[in-house]
Amino acid sequence: MKIKNWGSYLMVAAFLVVTQSTQGQSIFGKWKTIDDKTGITKAIVEVYQEKGLLNAKIVRVLEKGREDAVCINCKGDLKDKPVKGMHIIRNFKKNGDNEYKGSNLLDPESGTTYRGKLWLDSKDPDKLKVRGYVAFLYRTQTWHRIKEGE
Repeated sequence: MKIKNWGSYLMVAAFLVVTQSTQGQSIFGKWKTIDDKTGITKAIVEVYQEKGLLNAKIVRVLEKGREDAVCINCKGDLKDKPVKGMHIIRNFKKNGDNEYKGSNLLDPESGTTYRGKLWLDSKDPDKLKVRGYVAFLYRTQTWHRIKEGE
């Protein structure tokens, strides 16, 4: 075998490794939320699948002094309930490769529910884009994947 052929094999092998590592990333798991306006780290959210639908709940509040926060602006049965353990995304449906859409995205600070979508950042699969819509206006946060041991 000629040396020149080895270079081709190495390029193909490197391409396969890179492709496998980016395709293997899942939207599901634990994510650190960061407020897009203030830059403050807020919480750890677990994104999980139930009956084929995407859901998410707050598993830990990280913001100093708000660890025991309650949802004072929420309506109905969520009013004055602890933010920790609260389901903030319910029943989003898959809408393509690692993109999910739905109409039940809760902001526990304002108590408002939005239409929304989630997708992995195309340049960094350890970043999750979370966008909430009101009419044609939207706001997007970037959440950061929590890796084991963090």
